[in-house]
Amino acid sequence: MEIARFSIVNLLLVISFLSSGDCNLVFKVQHKFNGRQRSLSAFKAHDMHRRGRFLSAIDLELGGNGHPSESGLYFAKIGLGTPAKDYYVQVDTGSDLLWVNCAGCTNCPRKSDLGIELTLYNPSSSSTSNLVTCDQDFCTSSHDGPIPGCTPDLNCEYTVSYGDGSSTTGYFVEDRVVLDQVTGNFRTASTNGSIVFGCGAQQSGQLGATSAAVDGILGFGQSNSSMILQLASLGKVRRIFAHCLDNIKGGGIFAIGEVVQPKVHTTPLVQQQAHYNVAMKAIEVGGDMLNLPTDVFDTDLSRGTIIDSGTTLAYLPDEIYEPLIAKIFAGQTGLKLHTVEKQFTCFQYNGNIDDGFPDVTFHFEGSLSLRVRPREYLFDIDSDKWCVGWQNSGAQSRDGKGMILLGDLVLQNRLVLYDLENQTIGWTEYNCSSSIKVRDEKSGGIYTVGPHDLSSASSLRTGRTSVVLFILMLTMLHSFTN
Repeated sequence: MEIARFSIVNLLLVISFLSSGDCNLVFKVQHKFNGRQRSLSAFKAHDMHRRGRFLSAIDLELGGNGHPSESGLYFAKIGLGTPAKDYYVQVDTGSDLLWVNCAGCTNCPRKSDLGIELTLYNPSSSSTSNLVTCDQDFCTSSHDGPIPGCTPDLNCEYTVSYGDGSSTTGYFVEDRVVLDQVTGNFRTASTNGSIVFGCGAQQSGQLGATSAAVDGILGFGQSNSSMILQLASLGKVRRIFAHCLDNIKGGGIFAIGEVVQPKVHTTPLVQQQAHYNVAMKAIEVGGDMLNLPTDVFDTDLSRGTIIDSGTTLAYLPDEIYEPLIAKIFAGQTGLKLHTVEKQFTCFQYNGNIDDGFPDVTFHFEGSLSLRVRPREYLFDIDSDKWCVGWQNSGAQSRDGKGMILLGDLVLQNRLVLYDLENQTIGWTEYNCSSSIKVRDEKSGGIYTVGPHDLSSASSLRTGRTSVVLFILMLTMLHSFTN
């Protein structure tokens, strides 16, 4: 199965916020595949599928568990329209657009195996909705110029295609989004604003499947179509957000705004890139640096390192994957390695994983490092049966085969900070079942934001599964057409 190509489409969206005064906001988020049985291939297929005045913080209430055998994808519950209805949308830092399935759509899922109730958005049922037409500035900007054959009564349309062949097609609407405003320590209140988002009229491929169905996708990428960039363009929020994924107790934290505590060390973002690209400098295994080709960490369009919460696994090019795996198993020569579902390296081991295998440490520009323990790159699929979470991207794709992609498997149990204002990203090991502190830009006050676990609240967790459901969006091939 091929890894999606890496590309970028900048879709300039227009947004206005109706709330008066400064405020902090909260979204409710939970894991998409928590406690659902899937095959290892299903995880892989899911990764292939995709990817002035200030509001001081937006807190997306997280649910689920980051362990690969129990969870896969994080999603948020947001309100849209007047009267507001709830929609479950995937939270993805590897994509930009917010879109939801709409009434009358073709091949849109009507139910989900995830234990959530799906809702189709209907613009005619909302008193605050407005269609975006092809002659409006928003539409001409998103299509890089006037639309051929456009008349004032035609909708502004979009098409998003993904690397696995799935696609969503629809039109843009402007409507009210209902958010949870942080008003104090562990305290929120409802607020709302008006945004432009996609109304999905037709889905193809896995986007129409019941097993992995949510209502849409909420992109947190760094292009102008991202919700955070839309709000920031009007001075409503700071262009900073953070997440802390808890794979121990489940849930975690997702907040927009300046994080005061914990402090995070950062590395610069590589400029002019579609995703959150950083410059990796070296890889250390058990205290020894891997001897790698000098160009393997280049940061051009065909190489580089991407940090992506829309992906579960970690993908490494062949030049890194082969020596890394060899070094990891160098001290376990008696193990019998075998391949599961033609792609996962697995083995039987009844000892302590952390004692029997080495730590892997990635080193980045700016002296930032990411230490990954054995329990964070190995996962159990049955009693004393383990598989490796690293994947060989070079063996699976013609496009992006030189890329390094680090997903939730290695980001869990860390506070990860995306600072678009300073063009940096960073992390620190952290107890994601504890709380963080964010700053209120208007008052200067510092508020405590706690963890959430919506999966427990909605009884989605069904216990440890004997197979692994793996995969979030890897990366998406975005193409917006007239």
